[in-house]
Amino acid sequence: MNIGDPAKPYFLDVDTGSDLSWLQCDAPCQSCNKVPHPWYKPTKNKIVPCAASLCTSLSPNKKCAVPQQCDYQIKYTDKATSLGVLVADNFTLSLRNSSTVRANLTFGCGYDQQVGKNGAVQAATDGLLALGKGSVSLLSQLKQQGITKNVVGHCFSTNGGGFLFFGDDIVPTSRVTWVPMARTTSGNYYSPGSGTLYFDRRSLGVKPMEVVFDSGSTYTYFAAQPYQATVSALKAGLSKSLKEVSDVSLPLCWKGQKVFKSVSEVKNDFKSLFLNFGKNSVMEIPPENYLIVTKYGNVCLGILDGTAAKQTFNIIGDITMQDQMIIYDNEKGQLGWIRGSCSRSSKSIMSNFP
Repeated sequence: MNIGDPAKPYFLDVDTGSDLSWLQCDAPCQSCNKVPHPWYKPTKNKIVPCAASLCTSLSPNKKCAVPQQCDYQIKYTDKATSLGVLVADNFTLSLRNSSTVRANLTFGCGYDQQVGKNGAVQAATDGLLALGKGSVSLLSQLKQQGITKNVVGHCFSTNGGGFLFFGDDIVPTSRVTWVPMARTTSGNYYSPGSGTLYFDRRSLGVKPMEVVFDSGSTYTYFAAQPYQATVSALKAGLSKSLKEVSDVSLPLCWKGQKVFKSVSEVKNDFKSLFLNFGKNSVMEIPPENYLIVTKYGNVCLGILDGTAAKQTFNIIGDITMQDQMIIYDNEKGQLGWIRGSCSRSSKSIMSNFP
């Protein structure tokens, strides 16, 4: 994203599982990580006062220790944290007609970041682009200012790269699987509700599982029962040429008769998983959406046991969202997905989703 005046580039992690965007910030910095660009440096006039409505909505019972500023602290499920103050600055956004718009948006100036147990705040990004449902989310702010509708979508390519869009201009008009957004028992997540899990079109016999979509999670996490059922079904159907092996990358891995270079070499040895949300709303999870090949040439399961992270719900993470457009439509209260290539080509994005 290009932020500030003049606009400077920042790399942000796309996170549909949280509401407050933030940049590592020199205010001055107490604990910041090595990042691709110079830390964001706020000027006094950019600092959001404690009485501002977005400050109140972020923490309604906040006592204003320092009226001139709005302090925040966020803790993520992997124990990573960000501490800082709210600021407002210009974001320069590209529109479909190649023009640009400048939006003055509120976000966090994080001067103290602690890395979680998965090393969530990586050196590859300058901060976080939070696209949750809350009023402080950039998506809600863009809607509030009349710039876009409260719709966001992303498409991550298995080859790296992809695209992100705000508004509903490029949402396909047909072939999208839509489900109503459901309320979740834990947090204000985007959820398609409870789904029944199938492996190779056979029910795994576990009770319907509450699912959330979270692009801030690299891997997919299942609660204990569906995780164990998935692992058992996978192991039962494996060819003799694959042997279980220890690999530091992930908990469950296999080696072949030769070193694997990509998932495409091994995907025929595995079957698809399916999540059925009822009324013909099925998400297929083919092997390339749950397997990874490590640098050691082994193939590993990219679905992890969520109970280790004390999660009671099931998270569909980036690995499972690859090569499909995922649409979060807060205007109509629905979530959608459609398979297609997420690699950007000179042809228009839409031609990849006929």
